[in-house]
Amino acid sequence: MSSITIACIGSGNMGGALMKASAASIGGGNIGFTDADRPKAKAAAKELGAAVYASNTEAAEKGDYIFLAVKPQVLGAVLKEIAPAIQRRITAAKSSGKAPVLVSMAAGWSIAKIQAILNEGNAPFGVPVIRIMPNTPALISRGMIATAASAEVPANRITELEKILAAAGEVDRLEERYLDAVTGLSGSGPAFVYLFIEALADGGVRAGLPRDKALRYAAQTVLGSAAMVKETGKHPGELKDMVTSPGGTTIAGVAALEKGAFRGTVMAAVEAAWRRSTELG
Repeated sequence: MSSITIACIGSGNMGGALMKASAASIGGGNIGFTDADRPKAKAAAKELGAAVYASNTEAAEKGDYIFLAVKPQVLGAVLKEIAPAIQRRITAAKSSGKAPVLVSMAAGWSIAKIQAILNEGNAPFGVPVIRIMPNTPALISRGMIATAASAEVPANRITELEKILAAAGEVDRLEERYLDAVTGLSGSGPAFVYLFIEALADGGVRAGLPRDKALRYAAQTVLGSAAMVKETGKHPGELKDMVTSPGGTTIAGVAALEKGAFRGTVMAAVEAAWRRSTELG
């Protein structure tokens, strides 16, 4: 049984998904939840055999990793609430050698801003912080999770967390300056893909397919096409050209997409999500 403990402040879809993945590695008994909606925290804990903490402060006092699974709009208030407990633990860690690591998934909130609030009114405590940006396919262990750590986080703790999160999907480490772009692409991207799948299916229905068949074919087409990009290593443009015969059906469809500024619209959607991420910070 692992000795690693995780306290998760927030028990929504994303927090719950990452704790479910973490339980596969460290065991549900080493996880605890807290949430403003206490019945929600109890339900999440029951599913994993996890604990429920009485408050955010108790959570901050317990976990080796403290997940901040709350919306960006409320993160500031949560940080101010747990700051005294974090400061006490950082001070105690000078002799014990193991400081708690805060793991934030709040869009737009920089490591520096998180640390500044935790240090407010005191000398800098050098709080170890890891920012992550997961996405909803983590709910079925197919997520994309980007990580960026502050200088205070030891390399072995970063590796340890990445191994824990691997059960939720692919984990990739990168510089923090890229995280807002990741938010716009893979964080918000599933919604854009769902819209595309829905539109593909609607096109199939318009062409005469039954709704259930159209949706099945659309979803599998997107799934298979994504796998082709990953597994062949070929550029999407090259794979597109493999399908588009001269004067054929596909090039007619591609022309319709281009007439509607398809690629430019998708790029604009990612850019809009990226800009909103920077505003939230």
